[in-house]
Amino acid sequence: MRRAVYGLALAALLALAGCGTAPQQPASAPAARPAPAAKPAAKPEPGVPVLPPAGSGRGGYYQDDGPGENPPPNLMATPDAEVRNEPLNPRNSKPYVVFGKTYTPITDPNKTFVQRGLGTWYGKKFHGQRTSSGEIYDMYKMSAAHPTLPIPSYAKVTNLDNGNQVVVRINDRGPFHSTRVIDVSYTAALKLGLLGKGSHQLEVERILPADVDRFNAERSQQKAAAAQPEPKPENKPKPRAPSETAAMLYPSPPSGAAVATASVAAVPSGPESAAPALALASQMPQPLQAMPRAAPLILTPQAGAAMPAAVSPAAMTTPAAAGGFYLQLGAYGRKENAEAVRAKLAMDGGLSGLEIVPSGDVHRLYAGPYATRQEAAQAIPGLPPAMGLKPLIIQR
Repeated sequence: MRRAVYGLALAALLALAGCGTAPQQPASAPAARPAPAAKPAAKPEPGVPVLPPAGSGRGGYYQDDGPGENPPPNLMATPDAEVRNEPLNPRNSKPYVVFGKTYTPITDPNKTFVQRGLGTWYGKKFHGQRTSSGEIYDMYKMSAAHPTLPIPSYAKVTNLDNGNQVVVRINDRGPFHSTRVIDVSYTAALKLGLLGKGSHQLEVERILPADVDRFNAERSQQKAAAAQPEPKPENKPKPRAPSETAAMLYPSPPSGAAVATASVAAVPSGPESAAPALALASQMPQPLQAMPRAAPLILTPQAGAAMPAAVSPAAMTTPAAAGGFYLQLGAYGRKENAEAVRAKLAMDGGLSGLEIVPSGDVHRLYAGPYATRQEAAQAIPGLPPAMGLKPLIIQR
């Protein structure tokens, strides 16, 4: 009879509150501490939706319930409940009746439990009140109310609409609605993304006592991995500057005068030093030599045939580069700029005979030689249009 009266009283309280958080404290229990005076409302925290006021009928929470006026800062950074193996509360392990329906709490430590359905939250109306477990409800901690999960126990709650997941401690009973499976605290609802809409499709999965150690080990590994700094990028070689490419493609040979001066300064005079001088000269860097010219074709005249006109010795000994027509591709105040352009043109492969010739304070870039002015002009359309070159045809 006492149990029936207790059940009727509990049902009446739950009908008014809409949640299983109705006080179940004995008459001898100490009275709840008076709530502190309300402080001025603070600005909403970034990422926390601005909810309509309690009692407006437009909130995603129970009637006359709602968010607190001055929530603690950084609620999104609140850690999940710390999972532990705790003994079950005997008072919360017995079957009970609410609204004519009997609920039988789970007492088997190895019984798995996965449930899907509508999830809601409860807040300031029950904040500071005793829960079914006898503990004081704190809406800013990671807790929840469930009709049959053991008290205390732990569950993973996943929002099926957005994938957010939290771990909560079950320390209260409720909700007692056929369409609702769990009531979570305000902070848990915030992290799950329930506040704006008020309710979402959730999945509730019990964390078994046998899995607590493994669960905590996996979570510790995840925290350690998240705390590690991101790996630094590998030290890749810096891209080569165009001037360096030009220097590799066209190394500047030492001048003949410089070689001669070094040779004279390094070789002692006198007939007895002739052999060492020759050996030293062979080790000195030599200027680049021109490619040998092909041997002249000798034609044997046939009887009665006219002899070809004699070739001028000067024409045979004069190199082709000594004269002709050139394309002046640009004049640059800095040599590295000229080398950069020469490197790009060399990689393009459209020109040959690229050379840089100092002229006073500028460095002129030439291509050639060409036998005639017409041949030089025919080479201009082959220049890369993107480089914006304005060549001049000159004769050297």
